[in-house]
Amino acid sequence: MKGFDLMAVLLNPEFSRMLVHGVKMTFIIFVGSWLLAMSLGMVLVAIRMLPSRIASGFVAIYVSYHRNVPTLVQLMLWYFGISSLLPDSVQIWLGDHNGEAVFAVVALGLCQAAYFSEDQRSGLRAVPRGQWEAARALGHSYVGAMAYILLPQAVRNAMPALVNHTVSLFKNSSLAMAIGVAELTHAAKEVENQSFRPFETYLIATIVYLVCSLLLMWLGHHLEQRSRMAGAV
Repeated sequence: MKGFDLMAVLLNPEFSRMLVHGVKMTFIIFVGSWLLAMSLGMVLVAIRMLPSRIASGFVAIYVSYHRNVPTLVQLMLWYFGISSLLPDSVQIWLGDHNGEAVFAVVALGLCQAAYFSEDQRSGLRAVPRGQWEAARALGHSYVGAMAYILLPQAVRNAMPALVNHTVSLFKNSSLAMAIGVAELTHAAKEVENQSFRPFETYLIATIVYLVCSLLLMWLGHHLEQRSRMAGAV
């Protein structure tokens, strides 16, 4: 029986390279999908607040779909389903440019946008009605009022929920291994298969996920405190 030997994994150049590459891919997927989710979330909440039942209904359907269909199924749909509908030239290009990661970013970003939009909508409800009236009185259009006055306050109000969903998005990046993305969980699985040291390998992956999640929570708490101070000035 093999004894516990963490260094057997960490000091192996090939295993270390695979794990480091996995961490890099995890952050590429996380950052890309977060940027897509936050940007789209703002657009969705702005559309939903329009005085139009059609626009509001469209966003409500979008949110309902992404919140009730498992994220893994959405990843599979994009990678195996929607990709097959693309022109051959696009499929070839994606195959040459890490298409798995591209579809992971798109699927995770679109899914998380539903959660971010609901967080921001809740934050927007906490903004006093007078802010909207003051923005219109100053000559701002609907888009200008949303972009420069209302949404920044909504994001500040919704910061705790946004931080929680950001951490969830980081953890959900591990689902990308199901479509072949060589992120951290995928790399850990490959290292475990080659090293025959499952405990040490998955312990390393667990520590990396834990440390990164705690850092994101700390950063979110720090931003929340700063935004509260800025709002109180």
